[in-house]
Order: sequence, then C-alpha cells, then structure tokens
Amino acid sequence: MIRPDHIEALSQRIGELLPPGLKEGAGDLRRNLRAAIGAQLNRLDLVNNDDYEVQREVLLHAREQLDQLRARVDALEAELSRLRGGD
Repeated sequence: MIRPDHIEALSQRIGELLPPGLKEGAGDLRRNLRAAIGAQLNRLDLVNNDDYEVQREVLLHAREQLDQLRARVDALEAELSRLRGGD
C-alpha cells in the first residue's frame, strides 16, 4: 500500500517546481496532483515491504529444501549406479 505521506511529499515537490506565475494555484494543483498520483499508484499491483519480506523468506527456505533434495537424489542415483555396476 502506498503511504499517503509519500504522495504528499511528491505533490509538494512538484508544486515547488512550478513557475512563479502558477504558484497562486499551487494548493489546488497539489490537491489534484495528490489525487491523480494516488489513483495511479493504487492501480498498480504493488506489495508492501512486509509482505515482500515474508515471501522472500518462504522462497529462500523452499530453495534450500530443493537444494537438499537435489543433493539427496544425486547421492541416491550415484549409489544406484554403483550397485548396478556403473551402467
């Protein structure tokens, strides 16, 4: 989820970049920018950092298990090959 303070900071920075002649309407422009930026960002399929970290940990654990299973299968295949006489 996009934090409202980030959207506010972005709209504030954009408002500061306005030429002097447009600064009178900067408040309205910032409100409109905030609404437009928020709407566009909310349309994106984003995840928050906590959800990302949880999924990252799950993936790392799954990868470790997969590596262990690959090593085990390789060892079993080598043992089977040895028992068959090195086919």
